[in-house]
Amino acid sequence: MGFQDVADKKVLYLTTVGRRTGLPREIEIWFVIHCDRFYLFAETGEAAAWIKNIRRNSAVVVRIGEQRIGATARILDREIDRELWAQIAAIADRKYGWGDGLPVEISPSTSPEADPQCEGT
Repeated sequence: MGFQDVADKKVLYLTTVGRRTGLPREIEIWFVIHCDRFYLFAETGEAAAWIKNIRRNSAVVVRIGEQRIGATARILDREIDRELWAQIAAIADRKYGWGDGLPVEISPSTSPEADPQCEGT
């Protein structure tokens, strides 16, 4: 699966591990792609159950159509990731007209060659 092949899709399905039950929890959510990573936004920030699950266990699965991808989630930090946060919020605003919320970076376990323009992000 190439990232550009799915960039125009509206939603993906994110499966996290329930922090209390240990059971898989799947949500449907908007996403954007930047530097071969998926970015999602938690509208309710730290209150979102899926954010709490990721804080406990960063291993996630992304599903787009029939494609399933093992990945690692990282919740962005407003200070440390300030520039990246602004970039992906702008991408989401262009795609959906909305780019608010707490951003989460999803890095596939196996990713294609790194884009030289994305080094250091």
